[in-house]
Amino acid sequence: MNNACCFTGHRNIRPGDIRQIEERVRKEVLDLIAEGVSTFYVGGAMGFDTLAAEVLLDLREKENAVIRIVSAIPFPDWREGWPESEKLRQERIIQASDEVFYVARVHSREAYLRRDREMVDRSGYCIAYCSRASGGTAYTVRYAMKKGLQVVNVADWDLRQLSKG
Repeated sequence: MNNACCFTGHRNIRPGDIRQIEERVRKEVLDLIAEGVSTFYVGGAMGFDTLAAEVLLDLREKENAVIRIVSAIPFPDWREGWPESEKLRQERIIQASDEVFYVARVHSREAYLRRDREMVDRSGYCIAYCSRASGGTAYTVRYAMKKGLQVVNVADWDLRQLSKG
């Protein structure tokens, strides 16, 4: 199995759930590191992508985890219209990434889907925050499952419901 992991998840996480989701991500990442996974792909979106990337940075900075962080970005000006605080968080992640790549030159819905497929295609594992059967996260989880990735959902939602959506 490929020794890389990608993340996919919703932009909105209930504030009361953030700490619990961070702890679940941390546990899953540490388990994967113990299995030899060393490269982690993050998608540069607000919400779960940012949370996952910050957990990775924290593990690398505070626990000396030997990991590669790769930021897969849909297009160069993807943060247009974001709140300044979120732009700053994302800039820190980009600066700390070992690699950054863009999948398109201009904004389009397809650029986001291409980014998601590219991360899945480069990975053997996927950590998801998926709580519904529709939208980009559900699409990416379905794609990851179809490609045979080992998928773990850190949301309190059964991924078997995706086959119904």
